[in-house]
Amino acid sequence: MTETPLPPAQLTAETLSEALPYIQRYAGRTIVIKFGGHAMVDEALSDAFARDVVLLKHLGANPVIVHGGGPQIAKLLERLGIQSEFRDGLRVTDDATMEAVEMVLSGPINKSIVRAINAAGGKAVGLSGSDGDLMRVTKATRTQRDASSEIEKVVDLGYVGEPDKIDISVLKALMQSEKAIIPVIAPVGVGDDDRRYNVNADTAAGAVATALQAKRLLLLTDVAGVLDKQGSLMREIRRDQVDGLMQDGTISGGMIPKLETAAKAVNMGVGGAVILDGRERHALLMELFTEHGAGTFVY
Repeated sequence: MTETPLPPAQLTAETLSEALPYIQRYAGRTIVIKFGGHAMVDEALSDAFARDVVLLKHLGANPVIVHGGGPQIAKLLERLGIQSEFRDGLRVTDDATMEAVEMVLSGPINKSIVRAINAAGGKAVGLSGSDGDLMRVTKATRTQRDASSEIEKVVDLGYVGEPDKIDISVLKALMQSEKAIIPVIAPVGVGDDDRRYNVNADTAAGAVATALQAKRLLLLTDVAGVLDKQGSLMREIRRDQVDGLMQDGTISGGMIPKLETAAKAVNMGVGGAVILDGRERHALLMELFTEHGAGTFVY
């Protein structure tokens, strides 16, 4: 016997009813979202993301956005004739490069996200790590083995920072205000020398999530999640599996810092971290409000 399809209105009502337990799970809880990749440069995806963030706020969650901007930074550097060099996936950042990085991250990118959220009916405010002394950093260093001498040498990355202290007072003031403001954070931190530093957006999001003891850290990227050696999506990964997945070559390249960030955040008290595909419309809602989620859950 063929089951009669539900009318559209009833189907919508059924979907909303099924989402109730998940809505209750995140009501009053903080969700830190790293926004980056293709979704940032696709206007339709960016607008859909903004609407989803506003919906999260109206459903009682407290979203906090940390964004990247690598492609936009690269375009400006090319236009200015500034050469970029990368070491272990981090952009070596001199004075001229840092000027461009801050200009892009704290300027047009940050404000475009703020405008999109406001246009969707939310209230957003753009910040960088300088505002309210939000993000204090230490200078990041990397080592490289010299091929001839086998001696480890320290690589100077310039003005690249690692989050050290996150002052959440300004975030709490915004989130708990009468206007229920959504913070949008550009990952530019301040060092002990009071200089500005470029911070990897995934790393910054993990640090903010840890400081806020978020219920979820969501890292939007340009792949479906973490893939196994056969190319299939790994739905769940325990934090103690991460080192083994790196050693056996299951994960490599840009996925390593994302998975390391996710595992570290969970170790430090975040309720769970998810690596998911920002190219999928409503990826946030699918992850948070459906049974099967939309990416790789790290716990």
